[in-house]
Amino acid sequence: MTSRNDRYASFAKHVARITGRPVVFSMAVGVIAVWIVTGPIFQFSDTWQLVINTGTTIVTFLMVFLIQNTQNRDTAAIQLKLDELIRATQGAHNALLDLEEIEEEHLEEFRTRYLRLAAEARKKLAAGIRDTDTPDA
Repeated sequence: MTSRNDRYASFAKHVARITGRPVVFSMAVGVIAVWIVTGPIFQFSDTWQLVINTGTTIVTFLMVFLIQNTQNRDTAAIQLKLDELIRATQGAHNALLDLEEIEEEHLEEFRTRYLRLAAEARKKLAAGIRDTDTPDA
């Protein structure tokens, strides 16, 4: 038996996959075109405007949650894959695993270190020295 979260995640992935297709975008453009064409028929009334405003607001509101769910899952999967590459690479720093979970100040320390390494590598490259090496073991 699947849990409610699994069913929601499956539903969100399915909806995101469908709504991301060009045909669905074309259908949305078609709905807007029909709405515009019907403007003169309804004398551009407040009700005519309310229909499109309400419809687009509801769709946008619901899609935000579905897209966020799929984005969270994709981001988590990418982070795990990157963590595995770091873990499996000889000489890589295991301290870089799971960086997205550390405090901002510690993240900034790592960033500063790597900015310094990049600057040093660019100086070497400009001097004709290759800029590849292996991190400290």
